[in-house]
Amino acid sequence: MPVTLQVAYPIGDDTHFDYDYYLSTHMALVGEHFGPHMQSAQATKGLAGGPDTPPPFYAIATLVFADQDAMNAAMAKGAPVIGDIPKFTNSQPQMLIGEVIAG
Repeated sequence: MPVTLQVAYPIGDDTHFDYDYYLSTHMALVGEHFGPHMQSAQATKGLAGGPDTPPPFYAIATLVFADQDAMNAAMAKGAPVIGDIPKFTNSQPQMLIGEVIAG
């Protein structure tokens, strides 16, 4: 069963996020290090948290793996990806590992 890793970057009072770096450099690192183990990856830019509500997150990345073993193999190579985070944000990422149950 497919497994996802979602990484959400919350917006805070003293936080910043460099979308250009994230898209051009960080997501390329994700592809380089996780790509052989991933089925797909997407990044979503936060626009709103609902009607007339600012977004709670700068962005959420969703990485899809065939199974837990594939995700574990990717995470074993994840040090460069994780180490790159401070280059585009000072937001503390939140992660959710989940099992795809619909879609």
